[in-house]
Amino acid sequence: MIQLVASDLDGTLLLNGSQSLEPEVFEYIRQLQKQNILFVAASGRQYDNMARLFGPVKDDIVYICENGSIVFYHDKVIHKSIMDRALGQEMLHAIMEKDTAEVLLSGEHTSYLQPKQAAYEHRMTNIVKNNVTVVEDIMAVQEAYMKISVYEAAGIEESMSYWKERFGERANVVTSGNEWLDMMPKGVNKGMALIKIMEQFNIKPENTIAFGDQYNDLEMLEEVAYGYAMETAHPYVKSQCKYHTRRVQDVLRKIISKENDFFQVHQGIFE
Repeated sequence: MIQLVASDLDGTLLLNGSQSLEPEVFEYIRQLQKQNILFVAASGRQYDNMARLFGPVKDDIVYICENGSIVFYHDKVIHKSIMDRALGQEMLHAIMEKDTAEVLLSGEHTSYLQPKQAAYEHRMTNIVKNNVTVVEDIMAVQEAYMKISVYEAAGIEESMSYWKERFGERANVVTSGNEWLDMMPKGVNKGMALIKIMEQFNIKPENTIAFGDQYNDLEMLEEVAYGYAMETAHPYVKSQCKYHTRRVQDVLRKIISKENDFFQVHQGIFE
């Protein structure tokens, strides 16, 4: 039987650049909870941003934040990974040296920015709606580093290989959307964080479903019994998943109502 549902946000539960969840998502989460199914929101976003997104049900779910670097439940940290500071400073230097790249340094409750363009600060503050701390010198931030991100407004594809070649041996380097590349401590990803959650809640992989669309979702999709790629997912991500869907809500509805066609595809899922 299904005991856990995990979903990525941007490009998965949030489609077409949306920055707010459809009201039906909250009702589906309530229905899952009534059936003792844990919902896990998994994103490269910060916790405070995610908690605002899930406002009506924010205390009823688990949050994998910063691509697995930190996990929250009931407003408390239940798992955290810290990046080596010397490595992090090398990353920050490299991003600041690249004219077209903007930097985002993730702390536990805020995103540190040293914007090169006003449009970037506006995007993070007013569109993405992160907790944002603008600093004059990103190198002087004293808080422990959770994650370091590169934002390229024109798209990250062309520079992706550069970042992977430079830091991929020492960190987990993944794309997290068309404009974003995230760097976390080696071995840190959404899949690792999901394993920690399953251990804490005594849930077996065969009782889990996950949804995603980007490279930063791959480990999570591999750790569950039923990994769903979105129809709009990166082609490689789609190729790695047996199951595809247009909307997460379509599958949630079938889980909740135990629809026959879903039962036939996933034999034993409701036993």
